[in-house]
Amino acid sequence: MNLSAFFSHWDEIHEGTLSVLDRFNEAELSYTAYECGWSVGQIALHIANAEEGWFRTIATKELAQWPEGHTTDNYPTKESIKDLLKETHAKTMAYLNTLTSDDLDQIVQSEWGNFSLQFIVWHVIEHEIHHRGELSLVLGILGLEGLDV
Repeated sequence: MNLSAFFSHWDEIHEGTLSVLDRFNEAELSYTAYECGWSVGQIALHIANAEEGWFRTIATKELAQWPEGHTTDNYPTKESIKDLLKETHAKTMAYLNTLTSDDLDQIVQSEWGNFSLQFIVWHVIEHEIHHRGELSLVLGILGLEGLDV
């Protein structure tokens, strides 16, 4: 079995992230829940940035350094942010489609330490769930309905 099938529930998690973003209007993308916090748009971009960083910088070494170009200046609209999230996730699932469960124990080296592919996959899934929950909480702060899981 390839890993994209094994981790197929991640697609549902990702759809939930996109659904949460749909509940914000364009003006709310700049809303920050607390002083010095990230805006809604920055949190969403951080999800894509981390997924791209872990998979394209650490796991596959496609990128020489962690991506830093995902800012609300570059992705100013909800649709542009959602497109980036979709594109990043599609690349990840395509990569996982090339692997089998035997590959999960593979250790990759990085300047931040050595990580198994299993750790990377679960860490990035957990990361998206965490920030999706944060976005859902912000919806509640704004008096809107959050994600029902």
